[in-house]
Parts: sequence; structure tokens; C-alpha cells
Amino acid sequence: MMRDFDPQLPTLSEIESATQFIRAHVPETPTRQWPLLNLSWNAELWLKHENLTPVGAFKIRGGLVYLDHLRRQQPNVKGVIAASTGNHGQSISFAAKLLGLKAVIVVPRGNNPEKNAAIRALGAELVEHGAEFQDALEHSRDLSSCEGLHAVPSFHPWLVCGVASYGMELFRAVPKLDVVFVPIGLGSGFCGLAAARQALGLEVAIVGVVSEHAPAYRRSWESKTLVEQPSLTRVAEGVACRRPHEEALSCILRHAHDVVTVHDEEALEAMRELIQTTHHLPEGAGALAWAAFKKQAHQWQGARVACVLSGGNVSLELLGACLKGR
Repeated sequence: MMRDFDPQLPTLSEIESATQFIRAHVPETPTRQWPLLNLSWNAELWLKHENLTPVGAFKIRGGLVYLDHLRRQQPNVKGVIAASTGNHGQSISFAAKLLGLKAVIVVPRGNNPEKNAAIRALGAELVEHGAEFQDALEHSRDLSSCEGLHAVPSFHPWLVCGVASYGMELFRAVPKLDVVFVPIGLGSGFCGLAAARQALGLEVAIVGVVSEHAPAYRRSWESKTLVEQPSLTRVAEGVACRRPHEEALSCILRHAHDVVTVHDEEALEAMRELIQTTHHLPEGAGALAWAAFKKQAHQWQGARVACVLSGGNVSLELLGACLKGR
């Protein structure tokens, strides 16, 4: 069934222009089949390896495009600030360093230490504040006003346009997909995929995946209205969202075939399986798509299925717990 055109999503020409800029800094990530991963399932399974970007996650695409647009529209901008649990922060830090801008990244206390170290290594100033992402976000807005820094949001059409480039790569690498499973943090990964699907005129189903311990988007999708929920996941900090973004939610309500929840233990099991069968490191959020497919495998017998491995920046502590089966 053909869908109505969504004017909020970037067009084919906008995505292709963004992709051309991204390609100078980020090579296309592979889309692969893994025989051991396919062995037990009556489906044709593909993984989109966004864990293999220069910062280990898909977010780099949006950060590059956002700061490129910002620099052209505000050539005198001196610096940027963003809230993050890690991957968005690395994205903005990478792009800011490339463009010669100061970057400040605010993360919640107790954040993934490896992600924190990577942000600092990219030249950004790291500020730790609050117990969860929403606290860090509100503090970043205060600092933006005090220090005269441009506040980079976690969801924005420029971010979506950049992120859509991975969707274009996936859909062109594997024609005639039946379904794609993709994690939902604040929504740019899902919306970028929806934009690429619309731009190419495809009918592939998109299933969003959230943590059972951070279910705001699932509850909002069920009720068809914005619902806040506490974020308590200890495994998938990349999707630790308490309050959905209104524009992202609108896109998800319009374009999601389903929104699935994954328990932390299911995420850990999915991480172990991906490590064992592909020898690639997924972070907790990066393993959610595979975990969700397994929960819905009965619905996709004989289908051509893709799972987005959205990031690989797992902490050593969590990796140890994963491998020990805890």
C-alpha cells in the first residue's frame, strides 16, 4: 500500500546532497549476511554495520550535516554545546573538530566511561550533570545561554537528513527488503530510515525498537500521544529517553509498522550472539534490533530482513557482564 507523502522528511535531492558531503569523511558502512546468524531462522537476514563509522555509531552522519548547515548559515558561530549519552556527543565533537569549532558535551553522571573518553579525545569539553539524559539536556540549555554557545538539539531535520544516508546505503545494497528493525533513542535513526524509504518510493516495513526500561516511545505509539516514562535501562544507554520529541513521535506514528520493547537481559543475550556469530562488538542499544527480530521472527518467516547495528561503543564493564552471561 502506497503511503501519503510526508513533507516533514527530507527529499531525495536533499539526502543525496548530504550524502555527498558525508562521504568525504565517512565511508559507506557494510551491509552483510552472516551464516551463523542466519542458521537458526527461516528468513534472509542482513546487518547494517553502523558500528563501523569513525565514531562507532550512525550519529556521525547527522552531526556532520548539522554543523555544515550551521557554519554556512552562521559563519561567525564560535562553538556548540549538546547533551548526549555518548554517540551524539561524539558526532558533534567529531564535526566540530573538523570545522574548527569549540564543542561542549553534557552527559549524565555515571555515563559510559569509554564514550566519555572518546568525546574528550575528539577535543570536546565534557560536563557531567544529572542522573539521566533529560537532566543533562536541561543543563546544556542553561550553559548555552550563559556561555554563548549554539545548542545542538538531539533531533532536528538537518540531523535526520544526514542520518538518512545510511538508509539509502541499506536500501540500495539490499533491494526488496520486507522489514527493517531499527533502535529508537530520540528518533533520528528511525526518521532517517523513513526518509530514505520515502525518497526511494519503497514499501518496506520499519519496526522501531526501544528498551523495556525506557518505554516512552512505545507507550506514546500505543496511545497515539506523547507519554513520558522514566528511563531505567542499565544496558542500552543509547535509547535512554524519558520524553519523546514531538516531531520524531509524529514521524514514528505515521511510519512505524510496530514499536517493540526489549528487556535488558534480552539485549545482553543479543549482544553475546552478535559477538559470537559476527565477531563485531555491538553496544546495548546497537543490539536491540537483533533482539527485537528474534521476538517477532514468527511474523517474518521467509522474509528478507535487515537489522541496524546502530553502534558499537560498549563499555568494558558491560562487555564483561555480557560475556559472563550476567
